[in-house]
Amino acid sequence: MRTSLARPPGYGSRCSAKNPQTVGRVESSFSSSRPIKEPRGPTSPPAGGAAFHEFARDIKIEHSLFALPFAFLGLLAALRTGRGTVTLPLLLLVLLAMVTARSAAMGFNRLLDAEIDARNPRTKDRAIPSGRLSKKTAAIIVFLFSLAFVDIAFLINATAGILSPIALAILFGYSSTKRHTALCHLVLGITLSLAPLGGWIAVAGMPIPELFLLAAGMILWVAGFDILYSLLDLDFDRRHGIRSLPALIGPFRARILAALLHAAAFSLFLAFGRQLDLGTAWNLSCLAVGLLLTAEHILARNPRGIPIAFFHLNAAVGFLLLGGLYFS
Repeated sequence: MRTSLARPPGYGSRCSAKNPQTVGRVESSFSSSRPIKEPRGPTSPPAGGAAFHEFARDIKIEHSLFALPFAFLGLLAALRTGRGTVTLPLLLLVLLAMVTARSAAMGFNRLLDAEIDARNPRTKDRAIPSGRLSKKTAAIIVFLFSLAFVDIAFLINATAGILSPIALAILFGYSSTKRHTALCHLVLGITLSLAPLGGWIAVAGMPIPELFLLAAGMILWVAGFDILYSLLDLDFDRRHGIRSLPALIGPFRARILAALLHAAAFSLFLAFGRQLDLGTAWNLSCLAVGLLLTAEHILARNPRGIPIAFFHLNAAVGFLLLGGLYFS
């Protein structure tokens, strides 16, 4: 925002043309009693700690909790099958790995989407398009988070460290898919499905085949709610050539497809429990998830209900499944 105490354009020239001497006396009297401040230029983006705070607020770093239960699902599943042990330092390393990976991915997405966000009324007030954070500063923070994630992964174990650059490549790759394919919703699901796989790797090395049932369920679940969330940008996506399934097939078919994806995800969650013989507690948690997903689709009928479904109901899914596995 530009702040200025200068007079309106043309004020001085019009007065001077009529009576230069009078104007001179008035200006001299004014300056002697209250000096005129020079106009300020545009406010510079913050740096240092303030920039990091702005970055963290923009990517909603607290939403890392959204994916954290799924990492612990993989970790707990490894323990449930008698593989490996868990210590408090390992839990902290997994927590830090999830936060740094998500922060790097979200920051990269903000960088890549800055011009699109500036044109979208829903996202124009994000940190980069609004000028509160420079692209250079955001890029440095993304690099630091990426470096921290790789370092933490090597501290967890060698397998996690070696695979960490591949994980980052997948996370960063999602950001460009919306420009090329309407299947971007599934790619987003793939990024989140890395969480339980990473949790398992942290404890037991390479995952067992049964774990991919859980990962596949997550892919379909995330794709389903991302399709619903994309309904908010339907008109914008069509005007600017953004590839989303609602823009491609229309809102009615998109809602049906999202419901089918969630039904398939529900079945895969149940199948994962059967394969590991998780029992009643897991089945009850899956039932609770099914009820949440049903409520999500009811809320999503009204555009005002979509953010509630996206940020609140979906955030509970991971905790419900984690509780079901813990008590199984």
